[in-house]
Amino acid sequence: MKRNNSSFKGFILMGISDHPQLEMIFFVIILFCYLLTLVGNLTIILISRLDARLHTPMYFFLSNLASLDLAYTTSSVPQMLFNLWGPDKTISYGGCISQLYVFLWLGANECILLVVMAFDRYVAVCRPLHYMSIMNPRVCWQLATIAWLGGLGNSLTQSTFTLQLSFCGHQAVDSFLCEVPALIKLACGDTSLNEAVLNGVCAFFTAVPLSTILISYGYIVQAVLKIPSAEGRRKAFNTCGSHLIVVFLFYGSAIYAYLLPAKSSSQDRGKFITLFYSVVTPMVNPLIYTLRNKEVKGALRKLLGKWREEQ
Repeated sequence: MKRNNSSFKGFILMGISDHPQLEMIFFVIILFCYLLTLVGNLTIILISRLDARLHTPMYFFLSNLASLDLAYTTSSVPQMLFNLWGPDKTISYGGCISQLYVFLWLGANECILLVVMAFDRYVAVCRPLHYMSIMNPRVCWQLATIAWLGGLGNSLTQSTFTLQLSFCGHQAVDSFLCEVPALIKLACGDTSLNEAVLNGVCAFFTAVPLSTILISYGYIVQAVLKIPSAEGRRKAFNTCGSHLIVVFLFYGSAIYAYLLPAKSSSQDRGKFITLFYSVVTPMVNPLIYTLRNKEVKGALRKLLGKWREEQ
């Protein structure tokens, strides 16, 4: 990210500054979503650790997803709230770079982690007798490590190319955060290589994982339909359904934001998509898993019951 002159100190995150009357409304909404994200994901992590019934591979990966969502939102939302609260819309050069690296890292991490969670469900439904031997603790840690390191590799690749852009003194980023598409639009000169890298990497991190997930769920559906018990089929579909909802929410918004041409998509629409996958999706993930999962609801009731007894 070439700064071009010695006075360059940072960027201006425009957000919705062209509609100042909406800033306080957005501040309240985003703050509310962020607080729900913190409470929901911390609750998932807490009950997964405290309830022995949830010491299974599925909840190990769900805890990883909750931890990821906490870091994902915290890398961007506090800066959004600061910029929405008052007239200062700036973010330092170092802050922008840090946000870019972390956001890309955790976004790609979630792409891979959702594949890992689909594999876990495939083994649980299609190979139930071998589930615990296949998904043993060592394998679970290895798969989680692959997800985190794979996301880091994506971040290093995309961020390195983005840091080579020249902005010719331009500072106004027409977005809520420092992300690759917004920075490409801000750059002067030829950005075709950056767009090609962005599209190539994003196509890989969306098409390959999403295709793998859909194929695995094809096998899962076939296996579930063979379960003789209606209750067994319902339980399997509920568990897998929660994961599929999260998959479509995340991949749908990511594909729109990153795979459309960087200079032709509607910027206002792009801003709201950015808010959706950076604020809304991490908030609804724990709600989806909690509301559709009897084990999680039971563990939560048990935890609340113990807390009331201690009062």
